[in-house]
Amino acid sequence: MIFTLFLQQKNMAGKVTIHNRMRIWHRYLGFFLAGIMAVYALSGIVLIFRDTNFLKQEKQIEKSLAPGLKAEAVGQAIRIRDLKPETETEELLQFKQGSYNKLTGLVIYKVRSLPKGIEKLTQLHKASTKQPLFYLNVFFGLSLFFFVVSSFWMFLPNTTIFKKGLYFTLAGIVVTILLLVI
Repeated sequence: MIFTLFLQQKNMAGKVTIHNRMRIWHRYLGFFLAGIMAVYALSGIVLIFRDTNFLKQEKQIEKSLAPGLKAEAVGQAIRIRDLKPETETEELLQFKQGSYNKLTGLVIYKVRSLPKGIEKLTQLHKASTKQPLFYLNVFFGLSLFFFVVSSFWMFLPNTTIFKKGLYFTLAGIVVTILLLVI
């Protein structure tokens, strides 16, 4: 019902043109996706700083693993890549983030992670085909591509604004190519 309301709008001359239809679709899809675009924008900014401790909180974790594991197996079990022992004895394996008791299997280590709410937002960007969010990501990606294409129908081709817009588009393409090449 909502979609039929905006599809029925006509231009000032009373006829529906592809130009007007694209503008209408662009406008209402933009309104519909405003919330999720804000979420993607904010979580994308947070992801830029994923290599840093920006907004991250430190947590201490204790887990029981099988006794007698090697450093590589401990790293896989606690999801720390390239875990490197700092000191190792018959009883204890010390590494940067914590320690592993070889006799009992107890591992105590610290991790830094984003607060739960922000972590959930960043998972939108990381969704894989194994997660239901993958459908949202595909829909959102296709919608963004539609925005790119439909933006060229926002102004009539013979107007000054449209012609200036083409120059800005060309400049954006050149900057993108330079960023990809460099």
